[in-house]
Amino acid sequence: MSEPTGAARRRGPFKVGDQVQLTDPKGRHYTFTLEAGKNFHTHKGSFPHDELIGAPEGSVVRTTGNVAYLALRPLLPDYVLSMPRGAAVVYPKDAGQILAFADIFPGARVVEAGVGSGSLSSFLLRAIGDQGMLHSYERREDFAEIAQQNVERYFGGPHPAWQLTVGDLQDNLSDTDVDRVILDMLAPWECLEAVSKALVPGGILCCYVATTTQLARTVESIREIGCFNEPTSWETMIRNWHIEGLAVRPDHRMIGHTGFLLTARRLADGVEPPMRRRRPAKGAYGDDYAGPNADGGTGR
Repeated sequence: MSEPTGAARRRGPFKVGDQVQLTDPKGRHYTFTLEAGKNFHTHKGSFPHDELIGAPEGSVVRTTGNVAYLALRPLLPDYVLSMPRGAAVVYPKDAGQILAFADIFPGARVVEAGVGSGSLSSFLLRAIGDQGMLHSYERREDFAEIAQQNVERYFGGPHPAWQLTVGDLQDNLSDTDVDRVILDMLAPWECLEAVSKALVPGGILCCYVATTTQLARTVESIREIGCFNEPTSWETMIRNWHIEGLAVRPDHRMIGHTGFLLTARRLADGVEPPMRRRRPAKGAYGDDYAGPNADGGTGR
């Protein structure tokens, strides 16, 4: 039985072509690709790549300036934060939430719109495996090209489960019997009709948006279309802790707001969503509110 795509690059001694992440004594990271006969240079000296080729992961190398560096393969969260970018990447904290709450499983058939730099695509491909299907749509050709390079660099070549299409989702979506749809785009409400036709009953729609106005518009549009259950929305924040002897305190920096996530599940055809038990507060919509699409789709 052959190994899953990319698995051989994640274990064993370092090989030519492997990505290596060095950590210096101050905790700073440096990522490069191993090449025979090349040298790695820093302002603290250099060392030959050949010292790491064939060495076990977790080795320590010293530069000509006698500075020690810990050598490990970068984890996927490390990789996506250091890879070349076209658009902003989906942060690992949000990618992890998507994998969990969109219930991405091995063999899943997934549609993704808004590839960006390929961060989320890499997480999704690793979760669905070679027997799954990920069809990614990206409007901008330059973003799609960067994403393809980043994904193939991580997996060591093309992934058999991935198809990348340049164009708008609502104009090009032809997939059917899709288990999950992930929308990382400016106006996800524009794709709801197309997405509802592609998703299987019980399938999950997951949207990633940056602002409260996008979040509100998306939720109200999902409610209006009438073929999904009540959406759930949230955001996540990460705060590391400094632990040094008795000095145990939260770090001064944290990864705060990056975006909002929301999920909703496709209902069976012909089924109306149950009435919400908790009604909105009086005046929540205002006397002049005419629905999420009353502005003709301008978003204003």
